[in-house]
Amino acid sequence: MFDVGGRGDKSFNDAAYAGLERAQKELGVHFTTLETSEGADREVQLRQLAAGPAKIMFGVGFLFSDDIRALAKEFPDKKFACVDFTVTGDSLPPNLVALTFKEEEGSFLVGALAAMTSKTGKIGFVGGMDVPLIRKFQAGYVAGAKAVNPKVEVLVKYAGNTGAAFKDPTKGKELGLAEYHAGADVIYHASGSTGLGVFEAARELNKLAIGVDKDQYEDAPGFILTSMVKVVDTAVFEAIRATQQGTLVGGVQHLGLKEDGVKWVYDDHNKALIPDAVKARVDSLAAEIIAGRIVVPSTTD
Repeated sequence: MFDVGGRGDKSFNDAAYAGLERAQKELGVHFTTLETSEGADREVQLRQLAAGPAKIMFGVGFLFSDDIRALAKEFPDKKFACVDFTVTGDSLPPNLVALTFKEEEGSFLVGALAAMTSKTGKIGFVGGMDVPLIRKFQAGYVAGAKAVNPKVEVLVKYAGNTGAAFKDPTKGKELGLAEYHAGADVIYHASGSTGLGVFEAARELNKLAIGVDKDQYEDAPGFILTSMVKVVDTAVFEAIRATQQGTLVGGVQHLGLKEDGVKWVYDDHNKALIPDAVKARVDSLAAEIIAGRIVVPSTTD
């Protein structure tokens, strides 16, 4: 069951769908999908899936956390997984897998890249819904930028306080234009399809943007400096494979740089924008994080 914004967001939900498609192709599984909307009764829709023949149910997004925990307890013979599950101090049912990512680590790297690439000394961040999960992206981005240039200024704006903030490209363009006009020349978004509006702003003003969740180069060729990829597709695929093999273990999975759960994109599309020395510095920072010598903050506190 997909989060607000659904298929076609060219980001978070589409990344999860890619994992389903891979499982269909490589493992021969069949799947059914549903899409939620702001204010929808997720519990009712998830219950429909749980009561059917499916072996594992996925909730794609932190908004499913409470409902999927309750249903996992109610349907102990079924498997459940939640991407970006909100982890609390409570123990999880043994049939529930919380797929969480260390977004702050990947964001640290693209923050460093943005700061080293910026010619104005100002960079931007556009978040979707103002919640702790999205502030993890902000925290890492700012920390990475400050690590390489303590004087860099990071402009921060959020699209809203409800799930609708993840599917408002018009608002994204408005926020992007505001940050570019304020001097930012690189903007990183963590806002679902709202970020497509940030890309429009980048094209309009001939600036650079940073994609999120999946490689978003194709959404604005020539204007995407890089993307901070959360390997949601692989996490979904592996959970399905483990279910098929009977080896899925409940609990929390924390997927960061060390676990190949997050990464930044460097390829033929963007290498002309990134000097060798800059790439080497970003790679060095990644190695420091993996080795535990840099601990990236996950809150804006």
